[in-house]
Amino acid sequence: MMKYSVVVVDDHNLLSQAIGGLVEGFEEFSVLYTCKNGQELLDKINDTKKIPDIVLMDVNMPILNGIETTQQLYKDYPDIKVLALSIEEDEKTILKMLRAGAKGYLMKDVKKSELEKALLEVMEKGFYHTNTVTKVLVDSLSDSEENKIVFKEREMIFIKYACTEMTYREIAEKMFLSTKTVEGYRDAVFEKLKLRNRTGLVIYAIKNKIFIP
Repeated sequence: MMKYSVVVVDDHNLLSQAIGGLVEGFEEFSVLYTCKNGQELLDKINDTKKIPDIVLMDVNMPILNGIETTQQLYKDYPDIKVLALSIEEDEKTILKMLRAGAKGYLMKDVKKSELEKALLEVMEKGFYHTNTVTKVLVDSLSDSEENKIVFKEREMIFIKYACTEMTYREIAEKMFLSTKTVEGYRDAVFEKLKLRNRTGLVIYAIKNKIFIP
């Protein structure tokens, strides 16, 4: 059976090895390699082209931290899914990591079963958000910011479709547009809301009654 490949990025060697050992014990995952910081990860990907499916990313690291590394990965390797694994509980840090492109945020004292569940959901659904992270995302959309946001009619239609399980290609067919045009609406909406993923968009749409599940 093909396994999803995982890279662990953490500046503490023993912890990195321990996390890697846990991941190796999961049936559907294997560790591709480990790195001490974000720069080492980027160098290894660029040099070897050994591109992982998921990166378990620490936040506070020397040379290149988790937020900066995630931003670079989101730009250069958008198919790589980043799952933050940190001791940082600060809401601003969590939000920065999610806005950088992380698909989820876990604490390092997470149970083994939840780590496995998070990895699976990131691969299957594209994200994994705990109750804490969901609250951070909701709280980040302050009323003062929301009142300033104006969407075009086509953007509103896109938002409603994006809150379903349809792919962007399927949304494009529904809207009688090209996939590229729909992706343009996505980028415009994400920019207005300062978001990096559909989860945040769904939360915003439900909270503002744009979409009713």
